Amino acid sequence: MSIKYIEKTPSIDEFNMLTEAVGWGIRNKEIVEEALKNTLFSLCVYDEDKLIGYGRILGDKTIFLHIHSVMVRPEYQGKNIGTEIMKNLLKQVDKYREINPDIKTYLGATTGKEGFYEKFGFVSRPNEDVGAGMILYKK
Repeated sequence: MSIKYIEKTPSIDEFNMLTEAVGWGIRNKEIVEEALKNTLFSLCVYDEDKLIGYGRILGDKTIFLHIHSVMVRPEYQGKNIGTEIMKNLLKQVDKYREINPDIKTYLGATTGKEGFYEKFGFVSRPNEDVGAGMILYKK
């Protein structure tokens, strides 16, 4: 196993293969292309030439950031790859904090994975400081 963490955008096919492997399904190539094009920071994890993990940051660099698409192929989970992805993403968040120390960083945890993100200082909403996190679903 030769694990490499590389700051780059994955190919559309790599992204779709990884989202399928983690149970998120496959999306239309044009949709994936547009989504990846609008990413501020992108980190790929490879074992040899196989994409096994990924994470990205969305946002405006000054007021808000959103950590998104943190995923690790099931057969590689439990090997600290997700932790290393988060550490790298949070290093990038710190760079954006140099512009605005009060920048807000959000994420949406998959059900059952909240504890993983709590290790990095994320808190569930609502709490005494912030209201409910909400999402708009198509009706």
